Amino acid sequence: MTVVKPLHRTRKKNRAGLKYFLIAIPFSIFVFAFSYVPLFGWIFSFYDYNPALKFSQLHFLGFDNFVKIYAERSEVFRILRNTLAMSFLNLIFAPLPLIVAIMLNEIKSSKFRKMIQTSTTLPHFISWIVVFSLSFSIFSTSGLYYTLLKNLHLSVPVIGLLGNNDAAWFFHLGLGIWKNLGWGVIIYIATIAGIDAGLYEAARIDGANKFGLMRHITLPGLAPTFFVLLLLSVSNLLNNGFDQYFVFYNSLVADKVEVLDYYVYKTGWIINDYSYATVLGMLKSIISIILLFSVNYLSKKTRGESLV
Repeated sequence: MTVVKPLHRTRKKNRAGLKYFLIAIPFSIFVFAFSYVPLFGWIFSFYDYNPALKFSQLHFLGFDNFVKIYAERSEVFRILRNTLAMSFLNLIFAPLPLIVAIMLNEIKSSKFRKMIQTSTTLPHFISWIVVFSLSFSIFSTSGLYYTLLKNLHLSVPVIGLLGNNDAAWFFHLGLGIWKNLGWGVIIYIATIAGIDAGLYEAARIDGANKFGLMRHITLPGLAPTFFVLLLLSVSNLLNNGFDQYFVFYNSLVADKVEVLDYYVYKTGWIINDYSYATVLGMLKSIISIILLFSVNYLSKKTRGESLV
């Protein structure tokens, strides 16, 4: 009997492991197909790619496209400046969803709490095209905001907010916060729900007030989640979105909103320099990998746990 039980348990574990393995196969295929197979396209960075020609007919360029990055380094640095500036501004406001989640958790009325949570989450599911339409209706020179200024006989800027180059970074930062705040709050609300209620009861018995509970129970409970999300954001600095800057792009703010993703798109599909666009995409991937492993090393040193 003592021999049969362990064998029975081992077989059950093996069946469960096989079941989970079979479930994971479709997702593994999906990741491989869309994340690893496209890497074979990097070979076009060494050729003068033309979709109308066969691969054997393409002209071999060697490292000319890589040298081109150095020749156009001022333009590449400008693109990287815009990309990193927008990403760092978002990092500065990374604690905002955490703060909102703690405030929502303190609201007694469940109906009011759900109403706020729903209203802040809905923008996440709105297309950037719709967001642009709303922004144009409000912030264009003939929009609601400037019409209101005219009716109040206040000074009206000549250029609308959508074409204000100086305010472009902060305007897009505000749009990004408005659109994604509720989604980040959901993550922290779920984390708060997972904190042991006994910790709160013990703290109340010890005489802790609401701020004491936040400081000594809620914040330490949210810290691991916040730190992981922050590290992932740092490792993902170059992926700050394409849709947002694509729909809001215009010649007046081109100097500030042209980020790396948009620049790759413009180089490949508008200028039709597919090979150079491939090299730019490779540059983005290499820098992202370096950032990921740097952040992973930082996580090991500070938390004792790695991300990858």
